[in-house]
Amino acid sequence: MMLNIGDSVSVLDEDLTGVIIKVVGDTVTIETTEGFELEFSKNELIKVETDTVLRTNVFSNASINEVVSQKEIPKKKSKKVKPKERFQPTLEVDLHIHQLTNSTKGMANHEMLTLQVDTAKRQLEFAIRKRIQKIVFIHGRGDGVLKLELEYLFGRYNVKFYEANYQKYGLGATEVYIYQNTKS
Repeated sequence: MMLNIGDSVSVLDEDLTGVIIKVVGDTVTIETTEGFELEFSKNELIKVETDTVLRTNVFSNASINEVVSQKEIPKKKSKKVKPKERFQPTLEVDLHIHQLTNSTKGMANHEMLTLQVDTAKRQLEFAIRKRIQKIVFIHGRGDGVLKLELEYLFGRYNVKFYEANYQKYGLGATEVYIYQNTKS
């Protein structure tokens, strides 16, 4: 095969194309489409049509980057929430009797307990209606009667309950997680 200066060639065992710029015996120097000068022996090259070389170089790095930048979807900025804020309950309900009524004078223990449990039930149902996922009921330590009543109440709802943050509430609070879809 006769190779001349200016001929477009392709390298057989590599993905390289270029134009012949110098021929010395069996050694041919080509300038690749990337602009490098490389030497090959004549039997490593094959002559190609000019538009074949052009077709192989249709996508330059600049045009590829342009296409990629057009296809990139701008990222939505999400509001960052600090880890401590993420795990803070959104609603606290203090069930201490002095928080619920002005005076306990004349109230029996059963009436006080009923008032506390009814308040807890109203607040829990409010949280469910308003799609609030976490609520803390502060019940105090005491004899544990109110805590047991609250556990019985929570067992009737689709909730998970556990001891609230000890550092913040000590042993006298229960945190309730309400299972619900918050997106609707």
